[in-house]
Amino acid sequence: MASENFIDYVKIFFRSGNGGAGSAHLLRTARNPKAGPDGGDGGKGGDIILKGNRNLWTLLHLRYTKHIFAEDGGNGQGNQCFGKNGKDAIVEVPLGTIVRDVETNEILGEVINDGEEVIIYKGGRGGLGNVHFKSPTMQTPRFAQPGESGIEGWVVLELKVLADVGLVGFPNAGKSTLISVVSNAKPKIADYPFTTLTPNLGMVSYRDNKSFVIADIPGIIEGASEGKGIGLRFLRHIERNALLLFMVPCTTEDIKKEYNILINEIRSYNEELMDKKRILAITKCDLLSEEELKEIKKTAPKNVKIVYISSFTEKNITKLKARKEAWRDGKAPLTSSSENPRKVSITTRP
Repeated sequence: MASENFIDYVKIFFRSGNGGAGSAHLLRTARNPKAGPDGGDGGKGGDIILKGNRNLWTLLHLRYTKHIFAEDGGNGQGNQCFGKNGKDAIVEVPLGTIVRDVETNEILGEVINDGEEVIIYKGGRGGLGNVHFKSPTMQTPRFAQPGESGIEGWVVLELKVLADVGLVGFPNAGKSTLISVVSNAKPKIADYPFTTLTPNLGMVSYRDNKSFVIADIPGIIEGASEGKGIGLRFLRHIERNALLLFMVPCTTEDIKKEYNILINEIRSYNEELMDKKRILAITKCDLLSEEELKEIKKTAPKNVKIVYISSFTEKNITKLKARKEAWRDGKAPLTSSSENPRKVSITTRP
C-alpha cells in the first residue's frame, strides 16, 4: 500500500433527497366534470447510505469528493399516480469506517462487515395527495401535502484499520522489517526514524491454510497521546486490533522503560485498550551474543509474554506466529494474570 495513496480521513457534505409533493389534482371527465380529488402521493427522497466493501483498503476514492447528493422524490400526479422514489446515494467504504458529524462530533454510523449498509441520512417522506383529505364535509380539497425536506450536513469519514495484530513501537523498532518477512507486504524500509508514515497491512499465513492480518502502525513517540509527532493521527488504528505486538529493539538502553512508555501512551489515548491481549517482541537479536541476550532477559519486563526475535535471520519468527495461533485457538494465555497495572512509573535517567 503506497503511503501517498493511503487516505484515512475525508470530509464530505452529504444531503439526502427531498420528498416529492403530493398532487392536488381534481378529476374531470366528459360525463362527470366534478369527479373529485385524485391526486397521488409524492415519492420518498433518496437516502445517504454507506456500504462496506472488503476490497477497499483506504478512502482514496473519496479524496476529491466534496459533495454527495441523493435524488429527490418525484411529485404526485393525477389519477392517484404516486411520484417516483428518489435514488439512494450509496457510498462504498472500506471496513472499519466510522462517520462523525462535524459540528457535534457525534458518531452517525459505523461499517464493520462486507456488504453491510448503514443509513447516514434518511430521505424526506413524500407528501400526501389531496385524495387523503377528502371527507363528507370537504369533498373537493384543493390542497395537498408538501414533501419533507432531506437532511444535510458536513460529515467526516474516518478509517480505523481492521487487523488481527497491530505492531506498536517507537520509530525504527523493526516493525516494517517484520511485516515484510512474515507477509507479502513491501513497506518502505530504511535506517532512519519515521520511515513508515502510513499503516501497512499484510496477510500472514501459517499451518492448516490459516491466516491472519497484521498491521504496521507508524512509530509512536513519547507524548503521542497529547498530539506530539504523528502518533495521535494513527493511534486510532490500534483500537480495532485484536492483539497488540509491542516491539522494542535489543539495542535500547532500557527495554523495560521503553515498554512502559508505550504502555502509558496507549493508556493515555484510550484506557480500554489496556484490556487487549499483548506480546512484547525484543527485536534485532542477531546483533547480540548469547551472553548479552542472557543479561537482557534478567532485566526484561516480567508481566508480559516476551519473544526474542530477529527479522534478519528469522530467529523465533515461527515461534511468534505460534503465540498468535495459540491465543486465537484459546490454548494459551499471552499475558499473566498480574498484568495490567493501573499506573506505570517511569524513572528518568540523570
